[in-house]
Amino acid sequence: MRHVKFIARTVFVQNNNIEQAARVLNRILGKEEILDQYRRTRYFEKPFQTRRRINFEKCKAIYNEDMNRKIQFVLRKNRVEPFPGSV
Repeated sequence: MRHVKFIARTVFVQNNNIEQAARVLNRILGKEEILDQYRRTRYFEKPFQTRRRINFEKCKAIYNEDMNRKIQFVLRKNRVEPFPGSV
């Protein structure tokens, strides 16, 4: 079970710029997936939808991890051959 990361947040409004403060708050809520959790719990999610969503999230995490590994490999600097396997 995932726990709430932060109970409360404070966003300061500078120079009466409410739009910028709202953007900052939305960015924080999006990063912590609070908005996604709210959207999921607003309506009942059928069990098959839950399974489908969880499987999609697992596959997406595996894909992103693999892509990040490949990108880091290509961006490495101290390689003898910059593109191994190519002629």
